[in-house]
Amino acid sequence: MSDFLHPDRLFPVDPARRTIARDLYDEVADLPIISPHGHTDPQWFAENPAFADAASLFLTPDHYVLRLLRSRGIAYDALGVPRRDGAAVADGRAAWRTLCENWHLFAGTPSELWLNHALSLFFAIDEPLSAENADASFDQITARLADSDLRPLAVLDRSNVEVIATTEFALDPLDHHKTIVANGLGQRIRTTYRPDDVTDPDAPDFTSALARFGELTGEDTSTWTGLIKAHATRRAYFRDHGATATDHGVPTARTADLSLPDKQRLLDAALRGTLDTQGTEQFRAQMLTEMAALSAEDGMVMQIHAGSRRATDPVLQTERGRNLGDDIPVPTDFVGGLQALLGRFGNAENFRLLVFTLDESTYARELAPMAGYWPALMVGPPWWFHDSPNGIRRYLDAMHETAGFHNLAGFNDDTRALLSIPARHDVWRREVCGYIARLVAEHRVSMSTGAALARWLSYDAAKTAYKLP
Repeated sequence: MSDFLHPDRLFPVDPARRTIARDLYDEVADLPIISPHGHTDPQWFAENPAFADAASLFLTPDHYVLRLLRSRGIAYDALGVPRRDGAAVADGRAAWRTLCENWHLFAGTPSELWLNHALSLFFAIDEPLSAENADASFDQITARLADSDLRPLAVLDRSNVEVIATTEFALDPLDHHKTIVANGLGQRIRTTYRPDDVTDPDAPDFTSALARFGELTGEDTSTWTGLIKAHATRRAYFRDHGATATDHGVPTARTADLSLPDKQRLLDAALRGTLDTQGTEQFRAQMLTEMAALSAEDGMVMQIHAGSRRATDPVLQTERGRNLGDDIPVPTDFVGGLQALLGRFGNAENFRLLVFTLDESTYARELAPMAGYWPALMVGPPWWFHDSPNGIRRYLDAMHETAGFHNLAGFNDDTRALLSIPARHDVWRREVCGYIARLVAEHRVSMSTGAALARWLSYDAAKTAYKLP
């Protein structure tokens, strides 16, 4: 039996628990995939183009892979990552060779699991990458990418993706989603409203973005009232293109509930460019509460992804830009941070808040008790650095006894890599089944209850959490 994709991978070692896990997994393995939050490119689904080559598919867009290679002194030039100055970088074949020559660095990592799964499922490659097979695997992958069954829409079909959501900023014209809707795919491929470009004073060109936001919506965004009306208008536009959720990437979970004069003073300072660090944080904090107020009105699910210090390497930012691996988790205070928001909307019937964290210390201490009390709050799955086998185990162990399983929002893959989606969901489903198998083996839940929980966490929870039909 091959160890490349062993059928019992990730299942418990104990034979009794492994048998239960297998039985549970058999019930959920082929369920449709709900991918309600991610960063795949909507142009793929609007135009359905062929992917270019192995490196552009698996390497250059994957910050998990890039950062680990960089940590071992491998330059991004050698990995084909484009430079701001337009200087030459390695071509696809050379970059792929570099990855294959260093594939041993990924032993035991989730990146190894995900890529092996994709290589086997889509390209019939059933051996580890290596220097010896670098050229052959590059040619095999690149040749297959010309086939119609590896176009983006066909990949969704083969992966059994029922719903997928992309993420666009507030100023995005949604041209690709217009095409998607016109092609009759709007229920399957949805957008998500991420207004960080006009809610975070640290965002690039923030003041000019606010001016464009006003022009786009016909509102006076130099006034706080006009700014919030602009958001309401824009959110409605996103809903017309399938959005059921918003997303907010913030350094902290701090929220605020200020008076209108204080809010206007913050906006005035932001427009003048005179906000200090404390004022910038307070502006973001107030905007989160405003977004919650709008969600309580229009029913859009609100996601908060908190606790990442982004763009920490100034050299990388100067040379290439963001989202290339230099973002680092930081501690997050959810109890104090969300108090202002939950104090106003935590009991609102039409409001749902999904919280994601990179600070695992908050699972049992803060998020599980909070989700176990506030009707509006559900906890998102392990995120970013923690959507791994061990990360999933820690999450389930810390969360379920206090929050229960039904206050968890299921799984989303949060990925830019289309072909990794089935792999990521498969890892989640295997870990869920392995974890529940222990509860069954210890007679803490029945087998029928365990099967219902496995289905909930694998499929139904995400549909419920994101209000998907």
